[in-house]
Amino acid sequence: MKKTLLALVASVAVLAVTDLAAAKEKKTTASAGHDAVMLTPDQLKWGDAPPALPKGAQLAVLQGDPSKKGMFAIRFKMPDGYKIPPHWHTNTEELTILSGTFMLGIGDNFDEASMHSLAPTSYHYLPGKKHHYAMAKGETVVEIHGIGPFDIHYLNPADDPTRKSAAK
Repeated sequence: MKKTLLALVASVAVLAVTDLAAAKEKKTTASAGHDAVMLTPDQLKWGDAPPALPKGAQLAVLQGDPSKKGMFAIRFKMPDGYKIPPHWHTNTEELTILSGTFMLGIGDNFDEASMHSLAPTSYHYLPGKKHHYAMAKGETVVEIHGIGPFDIHYLNPADDPTRKSAAK
């Protein structure tokens, strides 16, 4: 009986230490759960944007998984002159411009003259299925919040980078 109790106490202690380490890690990395997430700029893990977006941009996931159902938050970094052709998303998206200038146009055709200039701290709300296009002036970083899955549907199939790479 004492050996069983000692083994049980040891097992619980090991699990508690493991859970404590896991909880500490979750506080400083993106989490899909209900835990608090606290990230400093040096903790962001930037990588290439998904293949469905034009090459050259980078993405960092802050919270959640944008490819799955549920809330997410990401940062999207674009080089100067980066363009996203006319497209739409299934779900609503919200953007906050953190740096650079984010140029946004509404409609089916890329028309730089009709784009709205959004400077740092600007906010943008876009309902799902609304046709739009974008461009960066200077290196631009935006934070995107929404409910996944995040998708992109190009109005002109020839603009879809995944089709271009499949054709090669």
